[in-house]
Amino acid sequence: GTSWHWVDPVAGAAKAAQVLRRPDPGRRGGRLAVFWHVFELPPGVMEAFAEVYERAVPDSPFDFRAAMSAMDMYQLMFTKAADGIREVGAFDDPEQWRFDWEHTYTRDEWLDQMPTHGALTNLSATKVQEVLDGVGGAIDALGGAFTMRYATVAVTAARTDAS
Repeated sequence: GTSWHWVDPVAGAAKAAQVLRRPDPGRRGGRLAVFWHVFELPPGVMEAFAEVYERAVPDSPFDFRAAMSAMDMYQLMFTKAADGIREVGAFDDPEQWRFDWEHTYTRDEWLDQMPTHGALTNLSATKVQEVLDGVGGAIDALGGAFTMRYATVAVTAARTDAS
């Protein structure tokens, strides 16, 4: 569900329609739900991350100071997923569900997670360590932990009799 941005939205929805149960009298059809966890780093952590990343990887295509919010950037993916589901014609009109939550990370918890983020996955071990050291120092300066706000957003639609 959280890697749908790597899937062709029409082909993926068509494949999901093939495997999901069609509605029967008294029963609902299957439901496709693709989702993402959207987060915005707190300003102190974000600024440190941007500074360290720009220093370590000056030629990176990632712009951590972009004017567009993370939610606005993700909304482009949500729309693309919903359009793909609609195009297949085998689902009800897609809905967008949002669940807000937060999590407090210690320095070590956040640094353990960072290497899995797309901005770091293609860097050398030396560059990754440089970014982790810089961000770790910023988190230490903030007291050793920070609270991240998340919005988990699902694009979902129920299987219909069509197709």
